[in-house]
Amino acid sequence: MRFSDSIFASRFQITRQDLEKYLAEALSQGGDYADLYFEYLLTSSIGLDESMVKSASQGVSMGVGIRVISGERTGYAYSDNLTPERVKKAAKVAACIASGPSKTDQFDLRERASHNLYPVLVAPTETAFAERVELVKRADRAARAYDPRIFQVQAAYADNLRHVMVATSEGVLTLDRQPMSRLSVSALARENGGMPQRGHAGGGGRVELDYFLKEKPPEHFAKEAAREAIAMLAAVEAPAGEMTVVLGPGWPGILLHEAVGHGLEADFNRKGVSAFSGRMGQKVASELCTVIDDGTMTSRRGSLNVDDEGHPTQRNVLIENGVLRGYLQDKLSSTLLHTESTGSGRRESYAHIPMPRMTNTFMLAGESQPEDIIRSVPRGLYCVNFGGGQVDITSGNFVFSASESYLIEDGKLTRPVRNATLIGNGPEALKYVSMVGNDLRLDEGIGVCGKEGQSVPVGVGIPTIKIDKMTVGGTA
Repeated sequence: MRFSDSIFASRFQITRQDLEKYLAEALSQGGDYADLYFEYLLTSSIGLDESMVKSASQGVSMGVGIRVISGERTGYAYSDNLTPERVKKAAKVAACIASGPSKTDQFDLRERASHNLYPVLVAPTETAFAERVELVKRADRAARAYDPRIFQVQAAYADNLRHVMVATSEGVLTLDRQPMSRLSVSALARENGGMPQRGHAGGGGRVELDYFLKEKPPEHFAKEAAREAIAMLAAVEAPAGEMTVVLGPGWPGILLHEAVGHGLEADFNRKGVSAFSGRMGQKVASELCTVIDDGTMTSRRGSLNVDDEGHPTQRNVLIENGVLRGYLQDKLSSTLLHTESTGSGRRESYAHIPMPRMTNTFMLAGESQPEDIIRSVPRGLYCVNFGGGQVDITSGNFVFSASESYLIEDGKLTRPVRNATLIGNGPEALKYVSMVGNDLRLDEGIGVCGKEGQSVPVGVGIPTIKIDKMTVGGTA
């Protein structure tokens, strides 16, 4: 997309000269750097419960966020009104917060070439609303048809189309059109008046609506949610104590994301509050572990052509064969640490300041067969799906609840278990990885990452991995 064809130039009558004036206003009190983040967002959502569509919405929002950096001080202001007077006022507020000795008067904005990771011609947001309503109805029918013990189904669909423009005092102008959609299904099963058990599945990405009609239809997610709910009807209480844990491929990578990924974000390390601070070049994991954060994967939920600071995303090696190789850098951290941005500056919206965040974070595949990994465990726990979790960045300690897991007894998967929690320390857990499968899988596209009150879409993934020692919390 060229600036002359963008929604900002055509609909809001913003010119390059306007952008240069706003940047000049932002640096009118001094400062080292300034940027403008314009956003125009179309959204829609549909919720189905009790086989009825109970909620549906469509909306539009727009605005601009203006940032000024002076040394370690940042000024930020935003406006949901794009008239020149309001934008200039926001620029002035940011300027006054971060005033400094430096000053730039001339800007020569030039468009920067970027990736084309999601060449979506027609975003789902631009299709007929009735087509999207039919997706949740199909999911409901398929989940209920899976087994008569399924007694409640909830299905939700949401999409958005985000138009983004970033102009910086370094003369960079970037534009991006970012589609996103997600379908999720939750099913409850009950047997003989017992406790209900829940299953959940979902997916999506930066895709056209055809993705849900041909590649991953509603029936796919509905059957997976129903399968999990039915499987957990036979679950026994989770054992407690230290044992071997095997993580299945795909979504269990959320543990890697939370327990390790956040600790590798540069702001925590710049401030010296991460368990990984000051450990560059040191061994922090088993030599079998190579961890990647890659924002350049086609159509993935966590991918971006450019980050929210206008920098092209890239493939970043964080841990290589157990050795810490890099942190995720945004503009501020990379400047203060005298390094380069890794394309990791992200924000929830124009009303939020950017910070270093993950995109698609995963561990590379190893050489072991998944069945050999299971066979090698005399007693342990196999985790297929996870629910909630939390991590302390400073210590690296984490707690995660497994929504679907199974006992491993004499090298075989046996009974499903419920109420299992994994308790450990991110850097320590990786040191006990003794086998890595050849079956790397990424999640289906449902991840949302929270940090300091901001939520952004992300992707996760791992192959099957064996962790020799981890504390499992349970009641048995």
